[in-house]
Amino acid sequence: MKNIKLILFCFFIITSCSSKKNITNNESKLDDSIVRIANEELEYEIIIFDPGFSTWLNSVAQPEGYYTQEFLEIRNRLYVLEWNQRVQQPLTYGNLYAMVIDYDPNIDYGYEVNYKLYNYFIYFQLTNKQQLTSFVPRI
Repeated sequence: MKNIKLILFCFFIITSCSSKKNITNNESKLDDSIVRIANEELEYEIIIFDPGFSTWLNSVAQPEGYYTQEFLEIRNRLYVLEWNQRVQQPLTYGNLYAMVIDYDPNIDYGYEVNYKLYNYFIYFQLTNKQQLTSFVPRI
């Protein structure tokens, strides 16, 4: 079973308010700070541990459908490549980059996964004052 496991830890970001979120059949919310996206047919799983991401996604990020899937896939490839390089350099980047992301550009993960992964990268860069590529992170 091929898994994409994205386990991200962010520090210093604790929000006291959270918004309610509609949960689809292939997504379950484990608690306020954990978002799990899974699809047994494609055999992937993404788990995001971050207290502020769900609220940010629902209130600040562009809505689903704003970007094309092709745009999201291209950006995610670039972000994943740089992310994985930084995971291998903990002395330079500390523990902001906890785990390697196994993102295969030859697999069609669908719009939802690419949308949420892309938005996590934007959220991560903005909240941690990081820049993963030459693209300035913005909403």
